[in-house]
Amino acid sequence: MGLLSLAIWAPILFGVVLLALGRDDQANVVRWIALLGALVSLAVTIPLYTGFELGTAAMQFVEKMPWIERFNIHYHLGVDGISLWLVLLTAFITVIVVLAGWEVITERVNQYMGAFLILSGLMIGVFSALDGMLFYVFFEATLIPMYLIIGIWGGPNKIYAAFKFFLYTLMGSLLMLVALIYLYNQSGGSFDLAAWHKLPLGSTAQTLLFFAFFAAFAVKVPMWPVHTWLPDVHVEAPTGGSAVLAAIMLKLGAYGFLRFSLPILPDASHQWAWLIITLSLVAVIYVGLVAMVQKDMKKLVAYSSVAHMGFVTLGFFVFSDMGVSGAIVQMIAHGFVSAAMFLSIGVLYDRVHSRNIADYGGVVNTMPNFAAFALLFTMANCGLPGTAGFVGEWMVILAAVKANFWIGAAAASALIFGAAYSLWMYKRVYLGSVGNHHVKELTDIGRREFLIMALLAIAVLYMGVHPKPFTDVMDASVAELLRHVAISKLP
Repeated sequence: MGLLSLAIWAPILFGVVLLALGRDDQANVVRWIALLGALVSLAVTIPLYTGFELGTAAMQFVEKMPWIERFNIHYHLGVDGISLWLVLLTAFITVIVVLAGWEVITERVNQYMGAFLILSGLMIGVFSALDGMLFYVFFEATLIPMYLIIGIWGGPNKIYAAFKFFLYTLMGSLLMLVALIYLYNQSGGSFDLAAWHKLPLGSTAQTLLFFAFFAAFAVKVPMWPVHTWLPDVHVEAPTGGSAVLAAIMLKLGAYGFLRFSLPILPDASHQWAWLIITLSLVAVIYVGLVAMVQKDMKKLVAYSSVAHMGFVTLGFFVFSDMGVSGAIVQMIAHGFVSAAMFLSIGVLYDRVHSRNIADYGGVVNTMPNFAAFALLFTMANCGLPGTAGFVGEWMVILAAVKANFWIGAAAASALIFGAAYSLWMYKRVYLGSVGNHHVKELTDIGRREFLIMALLAIAVLYMGVHPKPFTDVMDASVAELLRHVAISKLP
């Protein structure tokens, strides 16, 4: 079995084993097995990076075998510079989420941990799939564990939020399935992505396919105006669910644009770039303003996620090395920063059982260590130089300015809004005198929570100070992608 298959199936296998351990009196055993499964998954992905060959756009660690031979569907896996870091990010965040739920989850612990491990394997499958139907199966399968995580361990309106999440994402994906079947027929019966990249397509066909893929990927990102499911889901989801949703699941949609929309439909991508850029700028500016008026911390960070992901889609559609590389860097950085923000809110929620900003004040007086970590993550969310949040946004803004000064200027304004809502929230929650008796009784983070915060802080600072290892991996693949996008496919 190859490394990629191990990275996908090891956490899924551990997840299935956990589901078999049904009793809550075995909760401690379950937690250690879950942590072992997450660490094994992470350990398997590290050789993907150490053995990755730089300077080539070819797929590496490729595995291919027949799956459904009648329809020429293959179990076909591989990673390049675009997908490698997303695989590593998924495995890393899974370890963090298992640690985060260690003491908080006390009921159905085996199902909770099992769902996250299975979800982790499925998401790595999405980032590794080189067969259209295999991609679709993994893409859709991720909905099931996430639906259960929200619906079982979520807040008071968890059923509504879980349904909204499932319906929004499923509706878009059905149009993608139609597009995949059309491409299968046009290519003479192949689901191979590499074959689709060379397939000539007419202008009308490209436009229709572009919007079919757009329906699936825009909802997942989520782009404005199909973002309305996200705040509801974040508010109701348990802390671990919010962290994985923001850090990785939103990236499935962005990744889809890079694997399908841009290389398969280059003419339609250029033709409709203005629309994507407009929607991205609306997300960056308008949704940033919406974030500013939120009273619920989770809702504020959820809206900030929509704004930050706007930079990702903007970077893709300015069609430059700097823009696409910056967008991919932003995807990874947002994975670290958004997970850290939601887990920080979770630390407070576990103690006070409130997410309302007004219920806090002066937390720094009772939780100084935690407040220091929270300040770092808040600064990263603003895009402070020296943190991961700065690098990708800066690259995208530079690329946008080169393409059109006014687009760049509009995107740059988001940094001001980001600073406004992030720092204002920090001021109201953490600074000043102790707000009430709940805050007065708070205890600072213990060793487990300190470890989680420290791991995320190291990732945020390392990427902010030394982004070269991240960009070196993706350079050749981004150049190859842009070469594809520059060549017309009109017959």
